[in-house]
Amino acid sequence: MRYLRSNSLAIVLVVFFLVSVGGQSYSGWRSYDQEQRAQHQPTVSSPRYLVSSDFYDNVMSNWQSEFLQISLYVMFAVWFRQLGSAESQDPDHPVRDSDEDEMLGAHLKPNSPKWARLGGWRLRIYENSLLISMGILFFLSWFAMAVAQHNVYDANLASQHQAPVSLLDFLGTSYFWNETFQNWQSEFLAVGVFAVATIYLRQRGSTESKPVGAPHDATGS
Repeated sequence: MRYLRSNSLAIVLVVFFLVSVGGQSYSGWRSYDQEQRAQHQPTVSSPRYLVSSDFYDNVMSNWQSEFLQISLYVMFAVWFRQLGSAESQDPDHPVRDSDEDEMLGAHLKPNSPKWARLGGWRLRIYENSLLISMGILFFLSWFAMAVAQHNVYDANLASQHQAPVSLLDFLGTSYFWNETFQNWQSEFLAVGVFAVATIYLRQRGSTESKPVGAPHDATGS
């Protein structure tokens, strides 16, 4: 029970993720088959749909925008400030924290991460590892989305008796950028609204909120 309580946030999110992926795969498969029947095309089985470009297009389109949101927010939170937001450093806070704040050098703990204790190039990588890893996940999922969308795009061209295009040419099409920007703009809007909303609104007990009685101009949680 202690393990479940200590890891309940991750466990709940994994469960919701798996349920959502399962729901998406089933509803996406039914929707795909309906479109196929409407166009007098053969339907596919559920396992076949799970390895189709249509399914991976839908999944990766959302994943890449989410990883972009996290990557940019991690980076922007270092340099930019929003007075009163629980999601921002105080405007007077320096861009680079001291070794004491970061628990480095003489302030290391016996159980500090190994790469934080080793210093040198390994410390440089580790102190930016969150942004690096989120950035890599973004580019991988964006590339996977591009490949899946290219396959779908070429299949549509073939059904219209048109010549296929290369992946490089596809990356320059308005179709690809329309699909990309409609995901990105929603992420920027959601993050921006949330950052500003935390100036004035509260949620008792949440680490994403300031204390209920904190003044509106108090910055950071």
